Amino acid sequence: MIDAAKRASAGRVTAVMPYYGYGRSDKKDQPRVPITARLIANLIETAGADRMLTIDLHAGQIQGFFNIPVDELTAIPLLARHFNERGLKDIVVTATDVGDAKRARDTANIVDAPIAIVEKQRLGNQDSVEATNLIGDVKNRTALIVDDEIGTGGTVVAAADALKEHGAGDIYCYVTHPVLSGSATRVLEDSVVKDIIVTDTLPLPDGKRGPKISTISVASLLGEAIHRIHSGLSIGAMFDT
Repeated sequence: MIDAAKRASAGRVTAVMPYYGYGRSDKKDQPRVPITARLIANLIETAGADRMLTIDLHAGQIQGFFNIPVDELTAIPLLARHFNERGLKDIVVTATDVGDAKRARDTANIVDAPIAIVEKQRLGNQDSVEATNLIGDVKNRTALIVDDEIGTGGTVVAAADALKEHGAGDIYCYVTHPVLSGSATRVLEDSVVKDIIVTDTLPLPDGKRGPKISTISVASLLGEAIHRIHSGLSIGAMFDT
């Protein structure tokens, strides 16, 4: 589509990718693996995109893979406001690993709550995850797990189990990208998590829906950003409080 637009003499092409695929392949963390996040950036640029718009990259450093402007929006305020509307008390926001601590802190600032961090260990080259430690006080608190995406569901389930072992009460999960690969929906439905709220950055077919999973829209977020890009307005001002 980018190439077709450029060949049709488009003055400027902005690639809007709510979910940046292969974002987790952002480094060579073991022998003989590709850095596919960089490859996708090269493909987008080579096709002729002049700018890219996305939501909640797995790692913010992916913006540096591009030689064109990249606008990274965040669904954190949208998700946090949705959680605030529940009117729950005595909340603790939980990051699924140390790398997600900033996301948890940004969410905690909006819901006015402390944070906890689950230390996880990925087992070999598999998708299975083991929670090895929990930093923070969660006893008798309502826990809110935040993450950028749910793949197999293993990370969220391991975090939820660790929270329960340390005395947490109800557990909610708010995630931007519902990848939900394999049997993730069943795994999440069988978990101790009470509700899973995701956005529509990815389509959620009926086969991946479940009683615990519900969706909120990022259409207004993207629409405002697109308007600002093509009107020469500030994207950052969208998140000023």
